[in-house]
Amino acid sequence: MALEEVKVLDAQKPAGQPAAGTAPAQTAGRAHVVLPAYNEAAALPPLFGRLAELARTEELTVWVVDDGSTDATAATATAGAPGLDVRLVRHEVNLGLGQAVRSGLRAVLAAADGDDIVVVMDADDTHDPALIPRLRAEISAGADLAICSRFVAGGDDTSAPFGRRLLSRGAAVLLRRTLRLDGVRDFTSGFRAYRVSLLDRAARHWGERLIEEQGFACMVELLLKLRHCGPVISEVPLHLRYDRKPGASKLKLVRTVLQYLRLLLRDRLAPAPYRAL
Repeated sequence: MALEEVKVLDAQKPAGQPAAGTAPAQTAGRAHVVLPAYNEAAALPPLFGRLAELARTEELTVWVVDDGSTDATAATATAGAPGLDVRLVRHEVNLGLGQAVRSGLRAVLAAADGDDIVVVMDADDTHDPALIPRLRAEISAGADLAICSRFVAGGDDTSAPFGRRLLSRGAAVLLRRTLRLDGVRDFTSGFRAYRVSLLDRAARHWGERLIEEQGFACMVELLLKLRHCGPVISEVPLHLRYDRKPGASKLKLVRTVLQYLRLLLRDRLAPAPYRAL
């Protein structure tokens, strides 16, 4: 089992747990931005710059999850950026995107207040932090989960490679027909905002099994499990900036397709939670 190291400056506080059946609280608190990162030393400085600019008007804490990188990702995260609260979570070895997301969520839930939000986005600078206020507004308006979507009016992913676009669109069609989740068109987007209470409810039920997938299918897996909580879901347009990505994609097309198919089969065979979440 790889050591997971968390470097923080502030004392940790337990996540708020509103009483069952109460209306969702307004989210005037801090946005915790989780950045799963594997060899992203080149992408982090410009992304930190955009986040620091946003931090002038938004309360932000950035959690970089260094997933066993072999470059200077950890040192870059430790250096941070002026005016930006950056915290580092480390895996000694590469465990995959799914476990990096899980470690980031676990670290945030141990520190967040009940009126905070959790934003997960890619660390390769293809996601624009300027969308975070829009995500916050969606959750403040009543959504439990807000997705940055390439497949709604105003969304765009034309800068991505053809194979990646084909996979995303094919997965969207398959999952939309199979799962029929209201308000979701982009099932595989890695740029989302969650109400802390939603993640906390799911984490208390699934524990370490909240995310079991290692690869890119983890975002679909998390969505499948969160649907048992009955969340209100909304989407906002995402203009993917793949042209800002400094390195090659880490997505393996055939492997990811097989992961999606295996995940759907496992979901069909797995029983629903025995109690309301």
